[in-house]
Amino acid sequence: MLRLLIVFVSTVLSGVFPDEHSHVYDVAEEVVLWMNTIGPYHNRQETYGYFTLPFCRGPKISIEHTHETLGEALQGTELQYSGIDIRFKINKPKSTMCEVDVNSDAYIAFSKAIEQQYWYQMYLDDLPIWAVVGEVSKDGHPSIWTHKELEIGYNGNQIVFVNLINGDLTPLKPNTKITFSYKVRWVPSEIDFADRFDKYLDYEFFGHKIHWFSIFNSFMMVLFLVALVCMILMRTLRRDYARYNKEDGLSDLDRELGDEYGWKQVHGDVFRSPPHSSLLASLVGTGIHIAVVSSIVLFLALTNKLYAERGSFISTAIFVFASTSPINGLVGGSLYARMSGKRWIRQFLMGATLLPFLICCSTFLVNLVAIYYRTSRSIPFLTMLSITSIILFVVIPLNLVGTVLGRNLFGLANFPCRVNPVPKAIPEKKWFMEPSFLIIASGLLPFGSIFIELFIKEYDCMKFSQCLELNFESYIEVCQYFKWLCRTFVVLFVHLSGSSLALVFALSR
Repeated sequence: MLRLLIVFVSTVLSGVFPDEHSHVYDVAEEVVLWMNTIGPYHNRQETYGYFTLPFCRGPKISIEHTHETLGEALQGTELQYSGIDIRFKINKPKSTMCEVDVNSDAYIAFSKAIEQQYWYQMYLDDLPIWAVVGEVSKDGHPSIWTHKELEIGYNGNQIVFVNLINGDLTPLKPNTKITFSYKVRWVPSEIDFADRFDKYLDYEFFGHKIHWFSIFNSFMMVLFLVALVCMILMRTLRRDYARYNKEDGLSDLDRELGDEYGWKQVHGDVFRSPPHSSLLASLVGTGIHIAVVSSIVLFLALTNKLYAERGSFISTAIFVFASTSPINGLVGGSLYARMSGKRWIRQFLMGATLLPFLICCSTFLVNLVAIYYRTSRSIPFLTMLSITSIILFVVIPLNLVGTVLGRNLFGLANFPCRVNPVPKAIPEKKWFMEPSFLIIASGLLPFGSIFIELFIKEYDCMKFSQCLELNFESYIEVCQYFKWLCRTFVVLFVHLSGSSLALVFALSR
C-alpha cells in the first residue's frame, strides 16, 4: 500500500513541480522541438497527432523519449519529435528539412486541412508555438507554408521566448514534390526566465469598457438580491420573534396548552431523516470535497505558475483530489450517522465512488468516439489503469478513514428537540411556489448577471447571486416542509444551476 502511494505521488508530482529538465543549456547543446497536435482552428477539441497529416520529419531521428505525465495524457498531449537539429546559441541558416511527395492521398489530406483552417502546436523548452498549415487563395486554390523560421530569445543560458515566422507559401498541386525548410536565429533578450510566460497571459482584459459595464451590472444585481433577502427574512421572522419573547413570562403549562405557530409548527419534523439518506450524505460529502479541491487548486494556481508546465494543472487537481479524500468520508459519514443511517458501508462506497463513477462513464463514451476518429483526445490504456489504481488504492482507503473518523467524532445526533413519531401534514402551496415554476424563474437573476459577459468570461458575481437566491428560494420551498434536506439540495443543483445553464445554452444557440 505504501509503495503504491509513493509511486502515485511521484507520478503525479512530476507535473506539479518543475520538469525533469533544468531548462539550463550549454552552448551547442541540443534543444528539442516537439510537434504536438493539429486540428481545425474553430474546433479546439478536435485534435490529431501532428504526423497524421503527411508531413515529413527532419533529418535527425535519434533522441531520448519524452516523459509523459498523467496530466499530459489526460489533456491529450501527443508529443512527437520534429527531427529538426537545433543547438543552443548556434544560428542555423535556411536549410532543407525534408521533401514530401504529394500524391493524390496527400493532396486530399493537405487540401482538407487547409480548407478547414488546421493549425498545429509545437513546444520548444516547454514554450508553446502555434502556426497554421496553409491558406486558401482568392481563387479557391490551397497553398501550404513550407518554411519555418524560429526566432529564439535567450537570457544567459536559458530560453526566454520563441517566435515562429512562416514563409514560402507554396501552391498545393497533386503529383508534385514539396520541399520543407527551416531557419534558426538566436537573439539575446532581457526577459527574465521567471517572466517568460507573461506574453501568453491576457493583461488587457479589463481594458474594454464592456467589462466594467458588466461588473457594474452584476454588482447592482447582487445589491438588489441582498436587500431582497434581508427584507423578506426580517419581515417574516420579526413577528415570530416578538411572540417568542412574550412567552418568557409564561409558565410551562401555559406554553404546552398554547397553540404552536411560526417555525414551531415543524419543530417535531425538521430533524426527521429524509428518504435516500445515503445518497444525500454522499452528495453532500462529494460536494464539500469538490469545494475543498477547487479552493486548494485555485490557491496553488495563484501562488504557483502551474501553466508553465504541460498538464500540471490536471496533475495537481488529481493529486489534491486523492489526498483530500478523507474530507468526503468525514462529511458524508458524519451526516449519515446523524440521520440515524444503519448501512454505513454502503454509504461509504457510494460517497467514495460517486464522482469517479460519473466521470468515468462520461469519459468512457467520449473516449470511444475519440478512438473511433483516432484523435489525440483518446486516453491510453495505461493512463486509464493508473486512474483506476488511484481510485482503488488511494481514494477509497482514505475515504474509509474519513468515514470512520466522521462517525466516531461527529456522528452523534445532538438535536435540540425530538422527532415526532408521525409526520405532520404538509400544506398545499400556491402555484408560484411549486417547484415547476421555480425551476424556470430561479435562473433568471443569475443569468442576468452574466449574459453581457457570455461572449468572453463568466464572473464570480453569478456564483454570489446564486448563493443569495438559494437562501430566498430555499426559504420558500422548505417552509413547513419537513423533507427540507433533500429539497434544499435539489434547489441548488436542479433549480439554480440547471435553469441558469439552460438559459445559457439557449442563448448560445
